[in-house]
Amino acid sequence: MEMDGTRDESLVNPALDSNETKLHNSLRQKTWDETITKDSWMVFKVMAEFVDGYEKLAKIGPCVSIFGSARLKPESKYYAMAVEIAEKITKLGFGIITGGGPGIMEAGNKGAFNAQGRSIGLNIDLPFEQHFNPYINKSYSMNFDYFFVRKVMFVKYSQGFVVMPGGFGTLDELTEAMTLIQTNKIGKFPIVLVGSEFWGGLLEWFKATLLKEGMIAEDDLDLYRVVDTADEAVAHIKAFYDKYSVNVNF
Repeated sequence: MEMDGTRDESLVNPALDSNETKLHNSLRQKTWDETITKDSWMVFKVMAEFVDGYEKLAKIGPCVSIFGSARLKPESKYYAMAVEIAEKITKLGFGIITGGGPGIMEAGNKGAFNAQGRSIGLNIDLPFEQHFNPYINKSYSMNFDYFFVRKVMFVKYSQGFVVMPGGFGTLDELTEAMTLIQTNKIGKFPIVLVGSEFWGGLLEWFKATLLKEGMIAEDDLDLYRVVDTADEAVAHIKAFYDKYSVNVNF
């Protein structure tokens, strides 16, 4: 089927799966009308997500973001540890920000909810595994289409980061925070990696490859603290809390 010189390849070739269709559509030459009506107007949708996020989160006060896998079940030791960490951090006076979904995100929000604190969920539209968990304060429940907007909200309104075991998304969030601190785009807020056994291989690669090859500096290895208990994680956050007057990042 053709319209304005273009055709819907999924109709021409039903065998194309959704991934192939996306690849094909991204590679084909777009008409001027498509560029104006889709790509340019997308800017306003991005702006709307930023404005909505800023308006809702501007007055939440000091918060800690908890990152981790959506796939970990409540019976996981890391789920239980995330609940405990969130409860204790909440009692220090921090709100808890998570990605709003299941797994570790649910555990973080559950801990904040149990401690009657601010429980913030920044969800993202995904084709699988992501849905709002029931422990988020309704006034702080947000849904995003764009990962980069969501990550700005995580960083802008957090004064610390607790990183539980997770997959590619967790690694993305971790390296985003470390990069912004390394490049002095935000203050040197604490980053706590929970689970030395889980993170050991990656951290050894940091030293044996990145540091050895000159890709990072020796003091970049001080950007994070590795712990194995909830009390150690909370103590590191509290040490920062006690040392500084906590304010919104920027």
